[in-house]
Amino acid sequence: MASTLKTRTWDPAEHLETEEDIAAYLEAAFEEGDPALVAAALGDIARAKGMAQIARDTGLGRESLYKALSPEGNPEFATIMKVVSALGLKLHATPV
Repeated sequence: MASTLKTRTWDPAEHLETEEDIAAYLEAAFEEGDPALVAAALGDIARAKGMAQIARDTGLGRESLYKALSPEGNPEFATIMKVVSALGLKLHATPV
């Protein structure tokens, strides 16, 4: 008798448990150089931390954050900065 293998979609938000995990995940997205990937990574991190709390901390609507921080989203830089701050992260630049 054949058994049916059940799978589910892998969700990175379920694996972002420590501040180090979060920083490494976001840094990897930055290294790819794709703005949509960075926005989606911030969305994953926000979901891991609690999107409702991030929405309150940024003063932005939860649904608009979900949309802006999706792979199809195109958030304004001000939104990115608010989310980064609400996540307790800091952006910095280093020479290449």
